[in-house]
Amino acid sequence: SSVSAPASRPMRRCGAMRLGAGFVWLACALGMLSAARGAEAVNCPRIVGERNGHHVKFVMLKGPFVWHHHESEDELFLVVKGRLRMELRDGEIALDEGEFLIVPKGVEHRPVADEECHVLLFEPASTLNTGNVVNERTVPRPQSI
Repeated sequence: SSVSAPASRPMRRCGAMRLGAGFVWLACALGMLSAARGAEAVNCPRIVGERNGHHVKFVMLKGPFVWHHHESEDELFLVVKGRLRMELRDGEIALDEGEFLIVPKGVEHRPVADEECHVLLFEPASTLNTGNVVNERTVPRPQSI
C-alpha cells in the first residue's frame, strides 16, 4: 500500500511504516478477542495494557470521529484490522493493516474509518480520546479489559 503525507507536512513529523508480521499477528489476536465484547465498544477506547505511565488502548472505529488535537501528547495509531484515514487540515494519510502513524501534539486531526477498523493506540495515560474537545464521544476514564 502507499502512504503519503500532505506536501506541507514532512513525513518525519507524521510518519507511517509497516511492522513485522509477528507483532501484527499478536495485535490482531488481541483485537479480535476485544472485538467480541460487542457493538457498544465502537468508538470507545479500552485499556489493554499499561507501562511507564502510558496506556495501550484498543478501539474499534467506524465512521468519522471528531476533529481535535492534543496540547501535550503525541498519539500513535496502529491499524490492526481494516483501513484508517487520518484527516489533517492540509490533507490526509491512509493507513492499512500493520501500519502506524504518530500524530504530533498540537496537530489537529480526525480519524475516519469508512468500514469498521481495529486500532491500538499508544499514548500517555492522561490523553483524552477527544483531546481539546469535550462532547458525547469523550471517554474520561476508559475501562480496562
